Amino acid sequence: MPSTATSRLDAALLASMPILFVALWSTGFIGAKFGLPHAEPFTFLFIRFVLTLALLIPLVKLMGSAWPAGWRLKGHIAVSGLLVHGAYLGGVFYGIYLGMPAGLTALLVGLQPLLTATLAGPMLGERIAATQWLGLALGLLGITLVLGSKLDPGAALFQGFGLGALACVLVALTGITLGTLYQKRFCTGMPLLSGTVVQYLSSGALLGLGALLLEERHVEWTLTFVLTLGWLVLVLSIAAILLLMALIRRGEASRVASLFYLVPPVTALQAWWLFDERLPLTALAGMAVTIVGVVLAARGQGRR
Repeated sequence: MPSTATSRLDAALLASMPILFVALWSTGFIGAKFGLPHAEPFTFLFIRFVLTLALLIPLVKLMGSAWPAGWRLKGHIAVSGLLVHGAYLGGVFYGIYLGMPAGLTALLVGLQPLLTATLAGPMLGERIAATQWLGLALGLLGITLVLGSKLDPGAALFQGFGLGALACVLVALTGITLGTLYQKRFCTGMPLLSGTVVQYLSSGALLGLGALLLEERHVEWTLTFVLTLGWLVLVLSIAAILLLMALIRRGEASRVASLFYLVPPVTALQAWWLFDERLPLTALAGMAVTIVGVVLAARGQGRR
């Protein structure tokens, strides 16, 4: 009997792990919103990566994780890090810094699974299913509804942000998409934990250079900033990675991928609760259409 109860508890914990991962991941956008009033984007991210590496490198040694074999693989991992972490996080943080709402930012970059599935055809030689084309069309329709609902003829472009913020988030979307495809093609032998260290090193160097050349590097070390930084380092950059490792070991990586479409609505709910970010009915409908598009694209990819 005790073994049966233990098995049920293990099953319940396993079932909750993908949902927990998505819940943690969605807070990254909220963390950016909290921290950016106190530090410029590249400076903020550089500090985050330095602190993360200070914890992650000893963790690699403690867990006995093997380092990537050969400089060629290390180079490919570094390039994927520049795209997946440097371009993605840099674009997200700068877009929010320039006024893009956290919920809308999450929705736009949440198109990544759909865009990746579409580009996997020409870039990796994978066949694109009809379901994926339908998902792409729905995703584009949904994004049009969301952005169109925020058009303000009396403003520079959108309510609260302009083309600069939109361009930054599109850079983030492009970076995470190309980085995912690059990593899939060239980094198949990447050890997850130590490979993440290499990615953080390359992207941290890029963001540090950006902070040095483009920003004043002034930081207000308020309690809010310190707590936000601690959350992003410990919960996002460390705990979420370890949780992902546990899911992969248990064969649950596919469930994580299928649940990623929940990140935009979860972020939107958090942003509404914490920052009173509101979306009109047209935008909410567009978000629903976009989520359906991403789900269809993901299912179409899984059937190949």
